[in-house]
Parts: sequence; structure tokens; C-alpha cells
Amino acid sequence: MKQEKALSILKSGKNVFLTGSAGAGKTYVLNQYINYLRARKVSVAITASTGIAATHMNGQTIHSWAGIGIKDSLSSTDLKKLSDKQYLNKKLSTVEVLIIDEISMLHQRQLEMVNRVLQHFKSNYEPFGGIQVILSGDFFQLPPVSRTEETNREKFAFMAPCWVQANLTVCYLTEQFRQSENDLNYILNEIRSGHVSNNSLSLLYEAKHTVLNDRAPTRLFSHNIDVDQVNEEFLASLEGDPFVFEAVTKGNMKMADMLTKSVLAPEILTLKLGAKVMFVKNNYEAGFMNGTIGKVIDFEEEDVEGESKIVPVVKTTEGNIIHVYPEKWSIDNEKGTSLVSLTQLPLRLGWAITVHKSQGMTLDAAEIDLGKTFERGQGYVALSRLKDMDGLKLTDFNDIALEVDPLALKADLRFQQLSIEADQNNRVEDLEDQYSKFILRAGGTINKAAIKLNEAKLDRKSKAKAPKEKKISTQEQTKILIEQGLDLDAIAAARGLTKGTIAGHLGKIKTEFPDTDIEQFRPDAGLMKKLIKAHEKLSKEQKEYYFSETGEIKIKPLFDYFKGKISYDDIKLGVSFLV
Repeated sequence: MKQEKALSILKSGKNVFLTGSAGAGKTYVLNQYINYLRARKVSVAITASTGIAATHMNGQTIHSWAGIGIKDSLSSTDLKKLSDKQYLNKKLSTVEVLIIDEISMLHQRQLEMVNRVLQHFKSNYEPFGGIQVILSGDFFQLPPVSRTEETNREKFAFMAPCWVQANLTVCYLTEQFRQSENDLNYILNEIRSGHVSNNSLSLLYEAKHTVLNDRAPTRLFSHNIDVDQVNEEFLASLEGDPFVFEAVTKGNMKMADMLTKSVLAPEILTLKLGAKVMFVKNNYEAGFMNGTIGKVIDFEEEDVEGESKIVPVVKTTEGNIIHVYPEKWSIDNEKGTSLVSLTQLPLRLGWAITVHKSQGMTLDAAEIDLGKTFERGQGYVALSRLKDMDGLKLTDFNDIALEVDPLALKADLRFQQLSIEADQNNRVEDLEDQYSKFILRAGGTINKAAIKLNEAKLDRKSKAKAPKEKKISTQEQTKILIEQGLDLDAIAAARGLTKGTIAGHLGKIKTEFPDTDIEQFRPDAGLMKKLIKAHEKLSKEQKEYYFSETGEIKIKPLFDYFKGKISYDDIKLGVSFLV
């Protein structure tokens, strides 16, 4: 399903399960819908299953929002106590739309509790108290953490009775925006299908030798102990005095532990000159976002809110110089008043991070060790953080790393089928008839003047947070070296990439930079003749999966056609010259 159709279904007021592979644009669709609701003054709650995911959505955890905390069950007495909390009462009784992101990491038991809480506060025993509920996520991501030995069947949210009762319309997004049509996308799709081909395995083994040079890769591990060891060793190897920054926590100390666990910034952060760091919060105005990598280049004494404090100065991989000041994370009540807050520099050591904590991030480059993978889905999460194979150095992986949960696989196939049916059965024209009815039912406005005014306010806020600078693409970096007269081998060596990867760049360079001469790389006439013949034959078969949405032939069907007699690299090179 395309994003536009999914958004139309959301606007019609239906309960929705929004899913799709990593990079399919789930968060984009949610943000579009959130802005739509806010412009029409509809009360929407933005939550996620974990604090990390909530940070990405600028929301809060569903546990905090619904008042369930770390409970495993809710009694009638518990519900009565929740009713006595004024801030919960006002928030839960007035909400009209609930969004829960990263639903794969929410235990079915917790989803049932959210359902009960809403039914109680809304005095309505329809699913989730009769409000619109939107569950978003991908069950090939990591499952909920469990204190006991439970199977995923006992944990997955889609096994909860309220999931079925809510009559969710499945919107399975099929477009890919993080990984374009490339080898990494093929590998991720094969992992999702439960069958990884020998060719994909070869590409993963080949990624062990990737040289990332100055791309400042973050190292990903499956275990905290490996992350801590790498970060501590690198920090200890730096000369100079350490600077220690301690978090300050204020407010309801009973809630402090929950907040501390949900924030990626450590309670005690030790830095030195030259330390590699990762930003762990979004602040577009300051020039960083969650996952931005940089290096500490200085420490300066500055006046911070009337006090003289040491401030680290970080140079990002994009070349931006940022003076890093403390940021605040908080759990607020319905009035926006902080119940508990944690103030700390929005940084953590960035040489290494766990796969679990990387979930939701987009990384330009990563050195990944999946040799100790212990949970199905970890490998998929780690690999899907990247945009393409250019940025991947895979030092090791075991069998589990390329596996997905069998139940998740079975459910995903069913979700795909349900999404196809929903796409066919929901015409945009029919959905549009429901837009205004739902907004009015949810207590919003359909006054066009009021909506335009609200949209203008939201637009101003959005522009203020826009990223400052677009990073040069990997294809454009290759283009620059071509224009300097380098051959494929020299370009591959200079970029620290394989010759096949550079060959794959040529097609995009030919399209986006037609003035760049790439004729010197054209394969011999014999190979081109074979490719043209294969292209014509595959085109006559009219199988959609042979071609990208822009009509370009994919590499894999050609590789299969030649039965391995022509290498992937040679096919990539030749495809760039197919008309």
C-alpha cells in the first residue's frame, strides 16, 4: 500500500495497524496524520513502547501515558487509584486518537491493560474506549523484553484479544525510502521472507572486508558488555584529562527510574578531547538529531543559565561545530507541567552501541558484530539501520542473525494479504466522505479559516526545525572522482568500497548528472549484447518484480537469468549503459 492511501484510511477514522519494512515511511505517515489532526484541534496522544522510540516521535512511553507503569496486571483497585489522579483523568477522558509506535516491543499483556484503562476512563466498553487507535511497527523488529521465559507467541501484541476486537485495518507500506533499489534492500527482503540466498550470503561475507575510511562508523553489538568495553577502551586510550558530567534529576523520584531507563544519555558521562560521541536527542535548531555522530574537539568554560560551566564542543561528521548544552527529558502532565525531569548533555560515547538501542536510528556507516546474536530479529534491526551496503562492515554473524521469528513471518504474510484487501476495498473517494464526519465526532473543527491558521503555525514550527544542510550523496562522491580521471579500481580504493558498488553508482550518475562522461567504463560489446538480449526477454515476460517502480531492470533477475555465469559486478556495470 502506498503512503497516500494509508493516510486516507487514517483520516477516515478507522483503527489501523500501520506496518512495513524498515525505511518504508511509517514515521513519515504518522507525522503527516499528527499534523492533520493538530490543525483541526483533535486531541491526539503520541506514544511508543519504549523511551527510545518515544524520543523519535517526540512523545512519551505508553506505560507512562496510560498510567500502567511497570505493572503486569490491573485490578479494579488499581483502576480506582488511577481515576483519583487528576492529570490522568483529564488526559485520558478527553483523548480522541491514540498512536502507539514500535508496537512490536509492547507485550500483549500491556496492550490489554491500555485497553482496560481507556475503557474505564471513557466509560465505554468498546475496544480502547471507542477512540481511534493506531498501532505502528514491524514485528520483524525486536520483540518485547520479558522477565520470564515466555515464547514470542505469549508476548506479541497481535495475539492480544483487544487486537482482534479493535478491527484494525492493516496498512502495509510497500515503498522503500531508506534503502533504494540496492543489494542491502534485497538482503533485508530475503531475511523478511525467511530465505536468504547464497548470493546474499556472499555479499554479507564480502562486507567483512569493507573499508569505511573516514565515514566514522558506529560499532553495533548485541550485548552491552561488548559496547561498554569498546567505549571504555577507546576513551582510556585518549590523552588528556577527563571531564565528568552528571545528570540532574528533579521531581517525582518514584517515576525517576522509569525516565532514566528511557533516556539514552548516561547518568554519568565521561568525556575527553578527541572522544567520539553520538547525539541522543533531536534538536534541529542546534544542528543535531538522534544518531548524529561527532568528535569532541574542545572544552570551553561558558555561562550556562547564570553558572560558569564546562561545555564540550563537538564537530559532527558533516563538519558542523556545535557547543553542546544540557537538554531536559521529562514526563509531563496534561498541562505540560513536569512531573519528573532529567537534565544531561544529549550525548553518549559513540564508538559503540547495542543493536537494541540503535532501533529507530538511521546510520550512514556502521561496523556490526552479530557473532553473538541471541534473539531473532537482531540482525534485521542492525542491518536495516543503514541505507546501503556502502556503509556496512559486517565483522561476524551467526545463524540466528539472519533469522526471523516463525510466528512473525506467518503473521507478516497475513498482514500483507489483509493490506492488499484493504487497499482494494477502500476507494479514496469513499474515504474522503468520512473525513469531516470523523473530525466532528472527535470534537475537532472543519472551519477552513481556522484550519489554515493552524496549518500556518505548524508550518512555521516545521521550518524552524528543518535540517540545516543536505549531505553529499555517495553517488556524487563517486562522480567527483570520475571527473578527476580515476578508473574504477582507483575510485574503489579511494572510497574504500568494492568495485561492484562503484559500478552500481554509474546508472544513477548517468541519470542525475548527464554531463558527466562515463563512457570509458562501458563494458565490451559482447557483454552488452548478452545483457540487451536478456533485458528484452525478461521484459516480454512482464513480471513486475523484475523491474523497479521507475522501470529499471533489477540486478537479481539478470543474475539468475545468466545462472551465475556473469558476475554481479559485471551485470551492475552493464546495466548502467542499458537504454
